Amino acid sequence: MYRYASSVLFLASVFAFQLSHSTEVTVKDKDNNLCLYAKLMVNFSVSYDVADNKRETAMFELPSNVITDGSACDNTSSTLKLNFGEGHSWSVNFTIKGKTYQADTITFSYNLSDTVVFPKSVVNDTLTVNVKPQIADVVMDTCYSCKSKDTIEAESVNQTLWNVLIQAFVINNSTSENITSCAADVPSTPVAPTTHPTTTTPAAPVTNSSTAPPPTTTPTLPPTTTPTLPTPTTGEYRVKPDENSTVCLMANFGLRISVNSVEMNFEPNGTTSSGSCGVNSSQLVLTSNAMTIMLTFANDSKKFHLHALNVTGKTSSGVAFSEANTNLSLWEAPVGSSYMCNKEQNYTITGLLTLYTFDLRVQPFGVNKGDFSTAEDCQADAENFIVPIAVGVALLVLILIVLLAYFIGRKRNMASSYETL
Repeated sequence: MYRYASSVLFLASVFAFQLSHSTEVTVKDKDNNLCLYAKLMVNFSVSYDVADNKRETAMFELPSNVITDGSACDNTSSTLKLNFGEGHSWSVNFTIKGKTYQADTITFSYNLSDTVVFPKSVVNDTLTVNVKPQIADVVMDTCYSCKSKDTIEAESVNQTLWNVLIQAFVINNSTSENITSCAADVPSTPVAPTTHPTTTTPAAPVTNSSTAPPPTTTPTLPPTTTPTLPTPTTGEYRVKPDENSTVCLMANFGLRISVNSVEMNFEPNGTTSSGSCGVNSSQLVLTSNAMTIMLTFANDSKKFHLHALNVTGKTSSGVAFSEANTNLSLWEAPVGSSYMCNKEQNYTITGLLTLYTFDLRVQPFGVNKGDFSTAEDCQADAENFIVPIAVGVALLVLILIVLLAYFIGRKRNMASSYETL
């Protein structure tokens, strides 16, 4: 029987997943019966052409507010289609295979004429990318679950899925409490060492030998140590709306990131910087050979802060990653000033991503004549002045005590001289 989707409902999942910025939808058929359920998070990283034969990278999330027009369910196949923004869509189709079902294709369409997502794009077409997801062998009447991140790469587009919970073929109008987990979420079981019985054979007596063979010694290997990374090189990054405009965003810093305990320095050499400046929001996008970092700043007309951070790339071993947090409150300073923190600082961005900064100074709003304005020092730098100030105060007090003791002693000596006379 053919069924078609009717509406999108946002509801609390019966599973205990605490997700931020997740997209949760249900698809119902013409009889108002639930036929498909999905709750997931998707990050997109899209490289596109801009003027002067250059390319920029747009990074954004699948929003929570989507429309499911184009979704459909029947007895052997289902399609989930999520429409969002100015002409963008993300869809995945499922088919039944025996007693299991699988996802065959993910189709992502993006509209380059959306100037909010793709500023300065020289192309206004809507492009489509088809990729093969790793969602297979899902037992019927179970939900597919994958908390781990899965980055699917295609030309110009990376898609990262995580915290996924999908049931493509819902039975009896209710999602199942049974779970089929992805391989990445299943802990590996250590294999016990295989033992074999041994037979002891008595050694034959040694004859005609006056010297016993020397004992065999096993050399001791030096302990394995993890090399310490050098301090990252400080890069200087500037954003201009166009070639004829003045600088509107300035940032100097050295960066190191740790992804799933793998640390990497961000190299400014060969890095291209781009971005945009607005009244209440500014962006700095840094693209190197190894990764792309997008920093989004916001202001409330009085103070600014780092609002969002998105990092995508590959580790030195070739493992792709994509981590983002769109609810930060870091590097706060009054609008019209800059934020500065010379000491090394570390910030936990997500459960897997930690950001380290060195010699940081940033001003995303109110840049005047290409120079940093008066800096708002971070607490760590302010603490550097406490010790010398305290030492100075202590020395001043000590000098006053010595002077006071000197004058008191001198006064007493003078009084004693008068009494003698």
